[in-house]
Amino acid sequence: MFSGIVEEAATVVRVDRNEGNIDLTVRCSFTDELRIDQSVAHNGVCLTVVAVNPDGTYRVTAIRETLERSNIGDLRAGSLVNLERSMIMNGRLDGHIVQGHVDTTAVCTAVSDADGSRYFTFEYDIDRAMALKGYMTVEKGSVTVNGVSLTVCDSTPNSFRVAIIPYTFEHTNFRSIEVGSCVNLEFDIIGKYLARMMELKED
Repeated sequence: MFSGIVEEAATVVRVDRNEGNIDLTVRCSFTDELRIDQSVAHNGVCLTVVAVNPDGTYRVTAIRETLERSNIGDLRAGSLVNLERSMIMNGRLDGHIVQGHVDTTAVCTAVSDADGSRYFTFEYDIDRAMALKGYMTVEKGSVTVNGVSLTVCDSTPNSFRVAIIPYTFEHTNFRSIEVGSCVNLEFDIIGKYLARMMELKED
């Protein structure tokens, strides 16, 4: 489980394709604190550490299903990737409950100035049946974009806008997101459960 509070925008050092999978080698400041089998969210995708290397890098593997649902397959050597280690349960939940299970991707359609901050608008493809199951945004609700816990504004059936403060812009890969960029979305798990409860109630 994660909170959507990104620890670091790290650098992808190497990408290796292994049949239908991708192995990512990443360099970050806390590599020496990682251990094999530990969960780390990469752009909001929970991946397992499979190797910790002496050169200050570590390796994770993304399987085909992950690649189909996320932007992990778009990463290249030199790409910035948002990292968050799993949440410590005796700490504060500063963001919201994030599972690290990406639901879909979205495309950035606009970036605008917000008097010192920035507004990013994203659009995604989703049908009504999925929306009824909670795969959607709601005004002032929570959404995870590339692993960053954010508050939704200007929610529509297939788009939303978020405000990014300077600190978030500088410390995550939002600084590399522009119009046309593909990002990962995880919708609020609480909304999904509520939608499922309503569905069962109607049955």
